[in-house]
Formats: sequence, structure tokens, C-alpha cells
Amino acid sequence: MTALHATLPGLELPGTVDTVVNWGLGVDSTAMIARILEDPAAHGVDLDRTAVVHMATGNEWPDTLADAERHMLPLLREHGVRLVQLARAGQSDRAGIEVLDDSRSPQRLIARGAWTLWDEMEANGTVPQQGGVRRCSIRAKGSVGDRWIPTATGGRPFVQLMGFNADEASRAVRDAAAGDSPVRTGRFPLIEWGWGRRDCEEYLHQRFGVRWRKSYCWFCCYPISMGAMEANLQRMRAFPDIAGRVLRLEYVATCLNPNAKLFGVSSLLERFDPAAPADRPVLDAFARELDCPWALYRVRRILPVAKDNPARRAPALRSVQQLALGTRAQVGRRLETASARHGLSVQTDPAHGMVRTWLRHRRDVLPTVEELLVTAPAYVRDKQQKRFEKEWAAHVGRLVALPVG
Repeated sequence: MTALHATLPGLELPGTVDTVVNWGLGVDSTAMIARILEDPAAHGVDLDRTAVVHMATGNEWPDTLADAERHMLPLLREHGVRLVQLARAGQSDRAGIEVLDDSRSPQRLIARGAWTLWDEMEANGTVPQQGGVRRCSIRAKGSVGDRWIPTATGGRPFVQLMGFNADEASRAVRDAAAGDSPVRTGRFPLIEWGWGRRDCEEYLHQRFGVRWRKSYCWFCCYPISMGAMEANLQRMRAFPDIAGRVLRLEYVATCLNPNAKLFGVSSLLERFDPAAPADRPVLDAFARELDCPWALYRVRRILPVAKDNPARRAPALRSVQQLALGTRAQVGRRLETASARHGLSVQTDPAHGMVRTWLRHRRDVLPTVEELLVTAPAYVRDKQQKRFEKEWAAHVGRLVALPVG
């Protein structure tokens, strides 16, 4: 049974909603809602039976949150629009979802719930993955709304308004193919109006007098593929403390896996110049983020072949174990001493403090494995799949761990 946690009063009885409007706080969905509220009936919307739903990721940019609170919440209050703010209640699907607020007079946007995607990335020592389906968005947003809707509609037919603009009509096609059901009908008002991205931006500028900022998580890996990298960097310079946290997230990930750069082949860190005055606050914030407890980790990774295609790699299996805790210098010296005792070379990052020793390098052919000892900020928890040890033994035979004591 799905757990639905209502943290604040006001949850209405099931069956009172037949229209659900997705609001991601960004340009497109905000323009869609604002225009509909000019004349809801003309757009086939009965506000008494409508819920605007926002899924809080926990890592929205402060300027987007501020503009949405300043300009959109008064509009929603004026029209008595029901705004439901949701979030995942935990990492596991069994934890269910949280109703952070459910009100026809919303006073503020709640930035996060009990769990965020950042929490998961930080604890796992990873960054979002590029390519294919945007699983992070589905996990933090789509699945949350999908679990709430039946409680509001009572399983009855409903219409879901989505803010896909006329420049991205293919998204509507994919949504219709994957999302429509006997009870759900998707509608795309911006496409119906022929509004592209620029139309939405200009409408919001004329309506509210601001240039609405794009909505996405601080640590999103897609600005590079969206052609928005420079705007992303400027935003980070405007919020250096946030940028410092994202740099630390990426740094930890690349300590454990040198290939885990935020933008695939390139990193966020290399885009900031220590000699540029505008970048110094960001890099100073990053340095403060690294001034924390550090750990010595053992990392093992299996890269198997796919069962249905020996030429293709199956999803990797990984084991991370924390072996020691201390200051950056303490755990670094411990690994350097142990490596020297066993005649193993070390890699160091003098600028930021990482020390790494490879015990097994991956081969160029599959299947393969790799094993390393590395120091990094102590945010990563121990984790491995249940079958990992059996799979590891099958790949490498008898395990011989490097002593570090």
C-alpha cells in the first residue's frame, strides 16, 4: 500500500479533482497557468475541480523560487486555485510521498521534503547520468505526481495539463504514447496556442516585468546539451555557496570514479578559472566545502557483459566501503604509507587533497573489474548489491585486499 503522508492539514476528499495542472515553476508551465487564469472557462478549466501540482525537488534555484512566490502565488490566491506541493518521503518507493502543503491560499513554496535527489547522490558518491531517459526527473517528479493523482481523482477520468511548448511537440507525442490511459487524457495548451519558448518568455515579461529564469536542479547535467552552459555558470557565480556544494558533489564522485564528471567528458570544476575574479567566490566556497571530515574508501566495480549481447556492457555493479575516518591529511598519509609499504604507486591531487591507489585497473575488453583505495570527503555511505561478493569472486577469483592498518 502506498504511504501518503499529509504533513499539513487541508487535504481534500478523493474524487473532487478532474483536472490536474503540472507546475514545474519554469517558464513554460508558469506561462501556461498565468494565461489560463486570465479566463479559465475559455480554456475549459473549472477551478473548483482543478489542482495545480508542484513536485518539490529540494534543489530549485533561489531566484526561480523567489519569482514564483512573488508573482504566481498571489495570482493563485486571487483565483482560489488549489496548489498541492508534493515530494518523495524517502529514497525507497515504499516510503511513499509527502503532501507538503495543500491550499487554495498558498503562502509560500516549500523547497524540499524529507528526501531529495541530492541526498541520494551525495550518499552514493555519484552525479546524475546523461543520456537516455531522464530517470532523475521521473524519480523526483513524475512518479510523485502519479502516486498522488489517484487519491485526488478517486480513480475517475481526469485531464492533465502539461507545459510542453510548441517547439517540443515531440514530447507531447511521447507523452500520449506512454502516459494516456482509460482515465487520463493529456492536454498541451501551449502547443494548442502555438506558443514556443520565446512566446512564453515574452508573455511572462509583459505580465510580471521579469525575465523568468529556467527551472532545474543546481546539479543538473543537462545545461551542456541544452546550449545553456554559460547561463548556468553565471547563475552559479550569482550563488557561489550553491556552486561550491555542487563542485564538492562532483569532486567526491570523481574521486571514487574518474569518469564521473558532471557533464560526461568535461567537469564543472574545469569551467572556473582561479585567475578570474568573478570565479574566486565560487572556488573559495568549494574550498570551504572540502574543509570537512574525510574518509578512506575501498571501491570495487564490476563491468559485466549483457546477457543478450556479449558486445554490450550491462549495468555496472559497485561496492563502496569506508575503511577509515579522519582529517584530509590523516587519511591521505595513511593511504600513502600503506601504498609505499606494498610498493604501489599513488595518484595525488595537491590542489584539493585526494590520494588514490589503484589495486586493479579495468581492461579494455569486457567483462572487467577495477579496484581502488581513495580518500574523499566523508559523505558517501557503505553500499553494495546483495550479489556483489558472489559476482566479484566469479570475476577475479580469490580476493586479496590491500592492508591499510
